[in-house]
Amino acid sequence: MRKERRQKYVRRTAGVFFLAAMLAFVSLSVAIYRKEFVSSVSVTLKTDRVGNQLHVASEVKARGVVVGEVREIRSSASGAEITLALDPDKSEKLPKNVSALLIPKTLFGERYVQLSIPEPRGPRIAEGDVISQDRSANAIELEKVYDDLLPVLKAVQPQKLSTTLTAVSTALRDRGDQLGDTLVTAADYLERFNPSLPELNENIRDLADVSKLYGDIAPDLLDSLTDSAVTLQTVAEKKPDLGALYGQVTDSSQDVTTFLRNNKENIIRLAVDSRESLELAAAYSPSFPCTLKAMTDLKPAMDKVLGAGTDEPGMHVTASVTEDRGGYLPGVDDPAYTAGGGPKCYPSGVAPTTGTTAAPTGSPAHPLLPGASGELGLPNSPQERELISTLVAPQIGVAPGDVAPWSSVLVGPLYRGTEVTLR
Repeated sequence: MRKERRQKYVRRTAGVFFLAAMLAFVSLSVAIYRKEFVSSVSVTLKTDRVGNQLHVASEVKARGVVVGEVREIRSSASGAEITLALDPDKSEKLPKNVSALLIPKTLFGERYVQLSIPEPRGPRIAEGDVISQDRSANAIELEKVYDDLLPVLKAVQPQKLSTTLTAVSTALRDRGDQLGDTLVTAADYLERFNPSLPELNENIRDLADVSKLYGDIAPDLLDSLTDSAVTLQTVAEKKPDLGALYGQVTDSSQDVTTFLRNNKENIIRLAVDSRESLELAAAYSPSFPCTLKAMTDLKPAMDKVLGAGTDEPGMHVTASVTEDRGGYLPGVDDPAYTAGGGPKCYPSGVAPTTGTTAAPTGSPAHPLLPGASGELGLPNSPQERELISTLVAPQIGVAPGDVAPWSSVLVGPLYRGTEVTLR
C-alpha cells in the first residue's frame, strides 16, 4: 500500500516537472525568437506615419546591409514611435545624425527601415538615441510615389497582374525575332512620320479653332435641332395625310404618264404648229407691256366717255340696220394681217410722225392718248383718227375707212368734253 502511494506521488511529481519543463521550453523559445538573449543597441525612430506594410521584426538596413530589426511600433500624438534594435558591431559604424526612411522591398512586399548616412558624420550612435525621419526632397518624393502607387496596386490585384504577366511572357516566348522585326518596322515608320509632325501640329491647332467655332455655334445648333424636332413631330402627326397625298401624287403621275404616252404625237404636232405663232409673239413681245399698260391707262377715260360711275350721261350709240353685203367668199374675203415694221410703243406725248406736242396746261400726259387726263389724246393723231372714225361711221352710214381724216379735228373735241364755239 505504501509502495503504491509512493509511485503515485512520483508520477505526479514527474508530471509537474514535465509541465514546468515544457513551459520553460516555450518561454525560452519565445525569448530566443525575440532575441532577448542577443545584445543590441536600442534606438527610437520618430515618424509622422508608419503605413500598412511595416511590421515587428522588419529589417533595418544601411546602404543595403542589414544592421538591425524593428522591435516595437507605438502610436504617438505626432505620428508613431518605432523601437529599433541595432547590431552592436554594425552600430559602431553608424553616426548619431543618421535619418530613416520607410520604403517597401518590392511593389507588393513589406516595408523596411532604410537608414541614410549623411556627410559629414556625427558621433557614433548610442543606446537611447532618437532618429528622425528623412525629410529630404528625394525621400519625400519617393515616399509620395509609393503612397500614390499603393491604391493602384490594390486596384490591380497582384494575383491577377501576375497571371497577366505570365500570359504575356508565354505569348512572347520564342518570338524574339518577330518582335525585333516589328520594332524595326515601327522605328522605320516613325522615322518617315517625323517630317510630317509640323503639319500634324498645324492640323491639331486648326482642329482646336474648329472645335472652338463649333462650341460657339452649339447653342444655335441645339436650337435648330429643337425646332427640327417640332417639325418632325408635326410630320409624324400628319403621316396619314402625307401617305394619302403621296398616293394621290402617285395616281396623278400615272395618269399624266398615260396621257403623255397616248398623246405624244399630238403634243409634238401641236408644238410644231405653234412654232410660227410663238415666234411672232416673241417678235412682238416687247410691245406687250406697253400695250397692256396703255389699255389699263385708257380705262378711266373710257369710263368717263361711257359715264360709268358718274351721274353724267355717257356716250350714246345709235344703231341702224344696213343693207346686206352678201356672204363670205373664200379667197376674196380672207382676213389678212398686212402690218409691218415690228413692235412699236409710242411714248407719252409724242406723235408717231409729227413730233412732240405738249399736253394741255395742268393735265398729266397719257401714255397712249397724250393730253388731258380722261381725254382722247393728241389732236389729229392716228390713234384719235382711228377711234373717231369707228365712233362716227355708224352715225353717218359709211364704213370707218370712208370717214374723212379731218373729222377728228371737228368731232374729237366733242368727245373730249371740250366746249366748241362755232363762229
